Amino acid sequence: MPLNRDYIGRQAAVGEPVEITRNDIRRFAAAIGDDNPLYTDREAAKAAGYTDVIAPPTFLISASTGGGGGGFILEPELGLNFAMVVHGEESFEFARPVQAGDLLTLQQRISDIQVKGSNELLTLVTEVTSDSGEHVATITNTIVSRGTAGA
Repeated sequence: MPLNRDYIGRQAAVGEPVEITRNDIRRFAAAIGDDNPLYTDREAAKAAGYTDVIAPPTFLISASTGGGGGGFILEPELGLNFAMVVHGEESFEFARPVQAGDLLTLQQRISDIQVKGSNELLTLVTEVTSDSGEHVATITNTIVSRGTAGA
């Protein structure tokens, strides 16, 4: 079944703010095999001018695809079958690094659904702001719904 085009432009309800912890950042850095001390050592991060450890650039993808992003891609009416989904691509535009101690709000929308052969590409754009309203980042994430175009 094709994805529901009525979802293009739809914004998800804002989820609970996501609290960024040192432990979350350390675990993510370990999972991706990045031993940069800015991600694990508070003193090294402070020496580099940060107030605490910073997150690797791709760290926010986990928050944007989870409950923090609103989760509306789980709505049955969209028609997304996760058994048929693979990762397409992602990009990040940062106003500043994410740091331990940040309390972030994520506002997600479906910006496009395109047909590529027998697949559909679902593009999600997530705006990330701090608890003070400061723009932190924009995440663009494209997922591939395999074999659903024209089904």
